[in-house]
Amino acid sequence: MTHGVEPLVTWLIHDDKPGHRNQLRGLANRLAAHADVRCHWIDALSQRVPRWRALMGLRPRLDVPDGLHQPGLIVAAGTGTHRLLLALRRTRRARTALLMRPSFPQQWIDCRIIPHHDRPSPSPGTLVTIGVLNTMTPMAHLTKRQHGVILIGGPSRHYRWDNAAILQQLARLLRAYPGWQWTVTSSRRSPEELIAALRERQGPLFRFRDHRDTHDRWLAHTLADSRAAWITPDSASMVYESLTAGIPTGLFGLTPVSGSRVAAGVEALLEQRRAHPLSEAQAVMSATTPITPPLWEADRAARWLLERCRGVPS
Repeated sequence: MTHGVEPLVTWLIHDDKPGHRNQLRGLANRLAAHADVRCHWIDALSQRVPRWRALMGLRPRLDVPDGLHQPGLIVAAGTGTHRLLLALRRTRRARTALLMRPSFPQQWIDCRIIPHHDRPSPSPGTLVTIGVLNTMTPMAHLTKRQHGVILIGGPSRHYRWDNAAILQQLARLLRAYPGWQWTVTSSRRSPEELIAALRERQGPLFRFRDHRDTHDRWLAHTLADSRAAWITPDSASMVYESLTAGIPTGLFGLTPVSGSRVAAGVEALLEQRRAHPLSEAQAVMSATTPITPPLWEADRAARWLLERCRGVPS
């Protein structure tokens, strides 16, 4: 915590997409853990910014609560936020940051936090992360119960989806570890026929929860009660969330789409042995302590930004 200075007013610009809001929330949580921060959320979709105003860096009129008019840090996530971020880039005494690879010359803003799979150009103002930021915090210890979570995705641009292959691998995992209790959930992309097949497997050791019946904190609570997580690789954000929580993580096998950067990033986790395929299930299922060191990129990004805003030591 920094003492003797004014709070760091931080504007968080989003495009109302859940994934982008989640990235910003994860960063904001860690900024607040290390400094006196006051955050104000701005929906970029509610602000009409002409292209000429973005190019010239002319700040539009914004409805901002008292005490939050002068930001020291402006952070955006999502392509829909670019015009507003650029229009605000000349705000006096404010640092600007973007949680993705920019679609404009990178020198137009101060800081860029970009996942490695997006292949960012090296520069002093760029922090390269392993995956995208999230709201998870590392677990201090794993539950001693034989309880695992299975997270099922669906068709995506990054992997060739195969219902039968996923069900076969799921059955193989359940046969190999018959004493374990499993909590299984779907995603917005899960095919209805797959959801139906998962419902049919309901039993004392297999509890299925449709994603439509979960809440915002459901995944965090479920991971905290799990000793292992098995995830379809198309659900990249959930893979990084599980690794951030420190849960031993396994990935079901799907064929990656050629040229997919997201898939390349997930496959790199297997190569680095941060995550494991089903053929190495024992490495996941026999673990009794959290992953060390955890993949806590939101914390690393928050410290990095604070260094640039106020010289806060890492």
